Amino acid sequence: MSFAELDHLCRRLEALDHAQAMLGVDEAVSMPEGGGEKRAEAMSVLASMAHEMASAPHIADWIAAAEAEDLDAGQRAAVAEFKRGYINRTCLSSQFVARQVNARMRCEQLWRSLRARNDWNDFLPSFENIVALAREEAACRAEVLKLPPYDAMVEQYDPGSRTAEIVRVFADLKSFLKGFIPEALEAQARRRAKRPLKGFAGPFAIDRQKQLGLALMKAVGFDFDHGRLDVSHHPFCGGVPSDVRMTTRYRTDEFLSSLMGILHETGHGLYEQNLPHDLGHWPSTKARGMAMHESQSLFQEMQLSRRPEFWQFALPLARDILGLAGVEVEDMLGHVHHVERGFIRVDADEATYPLHVILRFEIEQDLITGKLAPKDVPDVWDAKMQEYLGLSTAGNYSDGPMQDVHWPSGAFGYFPSYTLGAMMAAQQWAALERAVPDAAVQIERGDFAAINAWRKEHIWSKASMFSTPEIMRRATGEPLNARHFEEHLKRRYLAA
Repeated sequence: MSFAELDHLCRRLEALDHAQAMLGVDEAVSMPEGGGEKRAEAMSVLASMAHEMASAPHIADWIAAAEAEDLDAGQRAAVAEFKRGYINRTCLSSQFVARQVNARMRCEQLWRSLRARNDWNDFLPSFENIVALAREEAACRAEVLKLPPYDAMVEQYDPGSRTAEIVRVFADLKSFLKGFIPEALEAQARRRAKRPLKGFAGPFAIDRQKQLGLALMKAVGFDFDHGRLDVSHHPFCGGVPSDVRMTTRYRTDEFLSSLMGILHETGHGLYEQNLPHDLGHWPSTKARGMAMHESQSLFQEMQLSRRPEFWQFALPLARDILGLAGVEVEDMLGHVHHVERGFIRVDADEATYPLHVILRFEIEQDLITGKLAPKDVPDVWDAKMQEYLGLSTAGNYSDGPMQDVHWPSGAFGYFPSYTLGAMMAAQQWAALERAVPDAAVQIERGDFAAINAWRKEHIWSKASMFSTPEIMRRATGEPLNARHFEEHLKRRYLAA
């Protein structure tokens, strides 16, 4: 009956996860600033309770006994993934978890106010505390998992990924992009000489932008009976599969950054909403790491929503809702395919975006190993920005190392997932096109049923029942292959 005992435990843990997820969403979307201290305390207590419950010593006996029971394939996969999670949880004490959650929330709250003031000096002490806790976490995990410290952190976001392989893939990609980006900018200049980029006449009312975003979310398959869209300081997709909470941020002088952000987060939301319901309280039915999650958001945003066929379908809606008189598909493509070296990762185009990720990947490795001190991050950031993108962030902390929520919230090891996800998305699209040859025609009609059916069969329904490499192999017929991403960039950005 040990499987039954684990099953009961998973239901209780799911309830605590649900509560923590919703408190986190409320903290980012609705909570007044004065509520931050008590919210941090409440969430640290819940995190500690969940950790104690999920890492109790007797659970090891339950796992061993369940492994000896007569289980079906789904139950065996459930126990195997629970065991992997249990080993990772037992790396940390509940006291450490409570202390870390409290520190992370306080640092993130401080970051929100200090980033707006470009105030690195006041942010630094809190950031130093977060880095110290991350190093402590990495050391604890490394000892148990028998991995190098940074690998032990990456394991929490993308199980099975290892730094050595990421370094190899990113080195090749960095070399490719060094030559590709100048070529893409030259091709863009030639296109602009033939057809100058047409600007959009704002301002764009926020309620109209939201109306368009909601319409496109619905069109691509988002279920509003189990999710909603709000506003936050930093766009995210949170909540739980039965109640997915997405956010965006709006500007009235332009609309595309918010709209494409909404479509990006919708990719996350579709993945969550389409995970398996059977054994839905077990870890095996949760999303398979952040690289896979990012592959789904980037599939939606980059592979689908920046295609000419998508804008054949979406532009009439945008004209009607936003009043884009005289705007043609080619004008939209000029904006959504625009390549430009910039400071902000979340606003970067897909050609320059990987360099933003590689920069952070390199810095956070050195932060975790102790090679780099937190106080020296701005100088290293500036040097790498100048080398990779030809831009200086000297003295510009809000557009430099303070621009992302990840480090204030303690998410070290997350950043590689973004670019690994982009590569995976391109490879998934190539496989989907083979299975659905008229996919582009269907997109032009605004019909995403067959595309979503392929994604559900090959990605969403697999959840965490297999490793990321195995899911990719089963879905696409080959291991992760960066060639698909490079060929995608060439087709999209080097056309005359």
